[in-house]
Parts: sequence; C-alpha cells; structure tokens
Amino acid sequence: MTCTEFLQLLDDLIDDAVSTTLRSEVEQHLQKCGHCEVVFNTTRKTIEIYRCHEIYELPADLRERLHTAIMDRCRRSC
Repeated sequence: MTCTEFLQLLDDLIDDAVSTTLRSEVEQHLQKCGHCEVVFNTTRKTIEIYRCHEIYELPADLRERLHTAIMDRCRRSC
C-alpha cells in the first residue's frame, strides 16, 4: 500500500467501512509509515473531539469580523 492509497481510504477507515483484509494492509502500512500514522491518528482524534463537544454560536459581531478577515485573506491569496 502506498501513502496515496492510504489517503484515498482515509474516510472509509475512519468510518470503519473497509474489509478485514484491507484494514490489515492499512495497519501494515501504518507500522512502516510514521507520516500516515500521524495523519490517521490526528484525523480520528479531531473527529472524536468535534463529536464530543457542543457547537457554540458566535456573537454576530465576532462572526462578521471573522468572516471579513477570512475573505480578505482569501482575496489576497488568489
């Protein structure tokens, strides 16, 4: 398995929607590839943290300032 193949499977891996055989191949790859192991663990942990926390509503003025700042940054990068 290559890193590219691993990344293509990441969503299904997180959702536990891969066969036992494929999961075994992925686990072998993760034992050899520290980069993909970090990607997998970080992605999984981020999703777990997000699912366990309530969503906070931002005050309107803060939401507007944040939106403006993001849009300004996007315009400068494009």
